[in-house]
Amino acid sequence: MSLSLPHWLLRLVRKTVWRSLLLGGVISILVLTVWQAGLLTPWERVTWDWRAQFWAEPGPNSEKIKVVVLDQASLDWAQRFSGLGWPWPRQAYIHIIDYLTKAGAKAVIFDLLFTEASSLAGDDQALARVMAKSRKVAGALMLTKESGSAVWPDWAQKRLPKIKGQNKWLQGSNSRQSKRVLLPIETLGQNMLSLGNVAENPDPDQVVRRVTLVKGVFDQAVLSLGAAAYAALSDQAVALKASSLVFGQESIPLDKEGRAILRFRGGPGVHQKFSAASIIQSELRLLQGQRPTISDSSVFKDCYVFFGLTAPGLHDMRATPVSAVYPGVEIHATALDNLITGDFIRKPPTWAVAAWVFLLCLGAAFAGSLFQAVRHSVVVFAFLLPLPILGGFLTYPLGYWWPVMVAEVGVLLVLLGVVFLNLALVGEQKRFIKKAFNHYLSPVVIERILEDPDQLRLGGERRELTIFFSDLAGFTSLSEGLDPQELTHLLNDYLSEMSEFILKAGGTLDKYEGDAIIAFWNAPLSQPDHALAACRAALKCNQRLLQRASEYEKRLGRVLWARIGINTGPVVVGNMGSRQRFDYTVLGDAANLASRLEGANKVFGTPLMVSEETWRQTRGELSGRKLGRLKVVGRKEAVTVYQPLGEAGQGLSPEMEIFTQGIDLVENRDWQAALHCFQGIEQDPAANAYVKKLSQLPDKSPDAWDGVWSLTNK
Repeated sequence: MSLSLPHWLLRLVRKTVWRSLLLGGVISILVLTVWQAGLLTPWERVTWDWRAQFWAEPGPNSEKIKVVVLDQASLDWAQRFSGLGWPWPRQAYIHIIDYLTKAGAKAVIFDLLFTEASSLAGDDQALARVMAKSRKVAGALMLTKESGSAVWPDWAQKRLPKIKGQNKWLQGSNSRQSKRVLLPIETLGQNMLSLGNVAENPDPDQVVRRVTLVKGVFDQAVLSLGAAAYAALSDQAVALKASSLVFGQESIPLDKEGRAILRFRGGPGVHQKFSAASIIQSELRLLQGQRPTISDSSVFKDCYVFFGLTAPGLHDMRATPVSAVYPGVEIHATALDNLITGDFIRKPPTWAVAAWVFLLCLGAAFAGSLFQAVRHSVVVFAFLLPLPILGGFLTYPLGYWWPVMVAEVGVLLVLLGVVFLNLALVGEQKRFIKKAFNHYLSPVVIERILEDPDQLRLGGERRELTIFFSDLAGFTSLSEGLDPQELTHLLNDYLSEMSEFILKAGGTLDKYEGDAIIAFWNAPLSQPDHALAACRAALKCNQRLLQRASEYEKRLGRVLWARIGINTGPVVVGNMGSRQRFDYTVLGDAANLASRLEGANKVFGTPLMVSEETWRQTRGELSGRKLGRLKVVGRKEAVTVYQPLGEAGQGLSPEMEIFTQGIDLVENRDWQAALHCFQGIEQDPAANAYVKKLSQLPDKSPDAWDGVWSLTNK
């Protein structure tokens, strides 16, 4: 058994595929070119900050990194305790180093430039002796463009970790070299474990997203502060390649300036933080045999401990993706955290990004071309536009800075292009639809079809409709007494007014047959409340005729009223007829029943009758009464019929309540009691019909009648 698609669908798919390939391909090339030129970078940085904030969390080695900060509280304490102002004497750092060394810290890393000698005699020498004894103190230098030394002192070179392949790497770009270097004084520097660069260049928006892991000066590669300390304490070989820094088996991706993308662990304080004052106080208390301020010194054991400045007046705060005010020392702490864990962020290969952009643009072009309706376009926009952002967010945990804006702009341009093409191509189709349906659909429905032509299926289809038949009572005799001009005017007046109610309720006018109106609901567009809408339209038609009763009586010499029958059920609906002339109409037993119910109003003298299925689908929104059970011409099964009377909140009149009681008695075949009940409201035509029927029963036994009205006329 073979499965074949309709020819029209195959043509549509082929046309859509070629158009999608062309549009998606052209825009992919355009946005990738713009991306490579860096024009999307400012917006890309913003989306990166969202990702960094969303995914920021401590890593597996974050607890191995601590931070001691010289904050404002520490400055204030030093001023109160010993009258010390800034800068502090070297003795303060001696206490910090001694305490951390005794606590078992792996390294004490100073994000502080000791570029000037102390004004106190012997101060620098005392600190140098403590550094030499500890053999755990790493210090800072700063690579600059103008200030500082223009040569490497011999002692300084000895404090730099050895890096294989640095000469070739430094020759790769002039941006990898600085011209000068700010060094600590020799007395202190030569006793440090290592020296690392603390100079950082933020992105053009002044936000730090990368750390300069390696940079050159005087043909010497210099590691960053944390990386230098890590290399000095590690037995892993360090090497430079074209675009990476290798620590042992771990390869860290670098940009052309030697920078790596940071994976931020959180906001300020993500690495456990201690004030400088608390460290000094603890050491002083230990020297005095007292309990230290920090009760558990084991928190520093085998940890890398950074010392840095956070006091507002010391100006070492930076903007980062996770915080607009982020201590510079914590940037170096984050870099070391990434280095130890080996999870710096990488940029994906260009070919992978290009493939992703092309795939999204092609998918957007195909989806936009295939689903042209406005509401479908909204869904396509809502589904496809978040995909580039979602891709960027989901690749972050995998360790990639996956570009978002190039794909986002590409998808947006494709979708806008598809919309423009659709608008240009569907104009003729809209004009055809408007012309074809203008005479039997409301303007609102036509506009909905124009918005989404896919909802309109030409040809027959089977679906559930609510069908409406109406006819003027006694129109044949009435028309015989009117001249043609007067009759035409009357019909135009009547049909126009009734049709307006039908169209406003969302109905579709099938046709006029003389004074008769045939309409239906739930086609060509779906209408969930089609039964309720049809009943409400019928009630408004009858209400309008009552309002104009006196006018018609003066004009015609008699009251004009209509009989309406409504049924809900499955039918075939579509454009039917010849190739030259066709009508949008319905066929089926459900439509025939609606026609029979219109005529059945004669039995009860009612203006409106609906089937049980129609009444059920009004879902209690209307008040009304059950009229009984009918067996119409052409149907073997009896159908229960109802008369809608108004909105549910209006309730039933006492007469209608009595009628309902009478119907209950009829269903119980209590003919005598039912007759008595109906005789009390004989002014009601339906009750009067029951009085006549029950009075004609030969006897009042239950078997005298089955309670079903058998109609012999249409």
